Amino acid sequence: MGSTASRRGFVASAAGAGLAAVAADRANAAPAGSRYGVPRDTALDAMELAALQAEMAAGRLSAVSLVRHCLKRIEAIDRRGPTLRAVIELNPDALAQARQLDAERRGSASRLRGPLHGIPVLIKDNIATADKMATTAGSLALAGLHAQRDAHVVQRLRDAGAVILGKTNLSEWANIRSNRASSGWSSRGGQTRNPHVLNRSPSGSSSGSAAAAAAGLAPLTVGTETDGSICSPAHLCGVVGFKPTVGLVSRAGIIPISATQDTAGPIVRHVRDAAVLMQALCGPDPDDRATSAQPPALPDLTQALRTDALRGARIGVIRHAVPNQPAVAALFEAALDVLRAQGAVLVDKLEIPNRDKARSTEFTVLIHELKTGLAAYLSGYQSNAPVRTLAEVIAWNQANAERAMPIFGQETLEAAEATTGLDAPSYVQALENCRRYGRDEGIDALFSAHHLDAVVGPTGSLAWPIDHLLGDRFSGGGFGSSFAIAGYPHLTVPMGFVGGLPTGLSFGGLAWQDAKVLGLGYAFEQASRLRRAPRFLAETGLT
Repeated sequence: MGSTASRRGFVASAAGAGLAAVAADRANAAPAGSRYGVPRDTALDAMELAALQAEMAAGRLSAVSLVRHCLKRIEAIDRRGPTLRAVIELNPDALAQARQLDAERRGSASRLRGPLHGIPVLIKDNIATADKMATTAGSLALAGLHAQRDAHVVQRLRDAGAVILGKTNLSEWANIRSNRASSGWSSRGGQTRNPHVLNRSPSGSSSGSAAAAAAGLAPLTVGTETDGSICSPAHLCGVVGFKPTVGLVSRAGIIPISATQDTAGPIVRHVRDAAVLMQALCGPDPDDRATSAQPPALPDLTQALRTDALRGARIGVIRHAVPNQPAVAALFEAALDVLRAQGAVLVDKLEIPNRDKARSTEFTVLIHELKTGLAAYLSGYQSNAPVRTLAEVIAWNQANAERAMPIFGQETLEAAEATTGLDAPSYVQALENCRRYGRDEGIDALFSAHHLDAVVGPTGSLAWPIDHLLGDRFSGGGFGSSFAIAGYPHLTVPMGFVGGLPTGLSFGGLAWQDAKVLGLGYAFEQASRLRRAPRFLAETGLT
């Protein structure tokens, strides 16, 4: 969930049943890589959920055939060929689940659970599944160990008829182990690679989910975020990522960092699919107190998806989010032109007030909550693990350092272990500081002063080279940390390419304005259509 950001401080959609609607996506699909024999994107890989469901309803597609298609792509792209290492484990019962769901669809009662019925989904390996797959957060300390019950989001996916296809790799312990880590690396799963340019970082910590979404390994993936871990990898892998308002999705059964900032969310190829997946994920849960703050009636997130959603919307332009990379700045100006052309009212040259004050105590909040939250998770979901506390995780890593810590250490875990509990004055003061300057005197003040519907800015800098010696080398930009600290919704949508590397445009909104943020991002996506399939390049086209 912790990303590089937290450690530092346009393609046609496939609506309807016809395969012809995916022609634009197929035209942008990468040619088969002769070096790897990478399969071309097919019509299935470009389709939105609605189109997949229409094909199933017409009898031209089944859940079983779709799962088999995904398994073949995983074998060809993730296990062989470019070897992305995006998928850490496959569910041996996925085909059986698909057969059951096909039978429900064909049965005399013709049971259809909803828009996810029979759709394969990959979920991040810090989300508990009570099945034959392990839940490890990428750590060898939990390798082979199974959760005793499903996370709330997994149960909701099962109830909605999704096929749990497998688990995705991630930055180990969601990037909270060390401040010198390489995003996308875990001792259990190895290094995830960016499918657009293989020697570049996929960012993290939801690295595998983003790489899998970009490479078409499954129609849907789920990631988690504490600060940047959904939106940063989605941006660097050229797909859609949505971090919802904290409390819209239950965190129960997700290996935690922060009870204040953690959330799960979708990483997918289309904004509409993000909204549909979110609709399945969100809802109250007595095991997560944050969900009690949800509005009495949750909105239908898909109802906000209108191509004219930008007309008349007041959008703040966050210039401090522009990284020191001229090509990204140029793409941002082009994106602003699209927003204007769609009728948005741009309020330019704004800054998020007090953002540095809010960020100054974020780390203190995270490390205090990690220590308490991890012990509670292990007790409630994996009580048979050889480690029961953060101190025991640290000791296990030390005892198995050759396997567990070959390229970086665990100084962030050690800092968390040194904390003295959630009653400590340093924690209480830090949490109050984040809330005051992140919300009331931060984002809330900005939106109120300028009567904004949302703000926009580049999601971040271009992907940096993977470097296990020096770790991540982020070049600035973005405003995701401010929305992570506040717990407010943040959406990234493809904004274009530089030298083969994707970039994203971020939309941020106020608490519980998730539908509005998704609607604005959808209107931009439909007007710009900038996503394209990865080409699995060995190097960038930059000189």
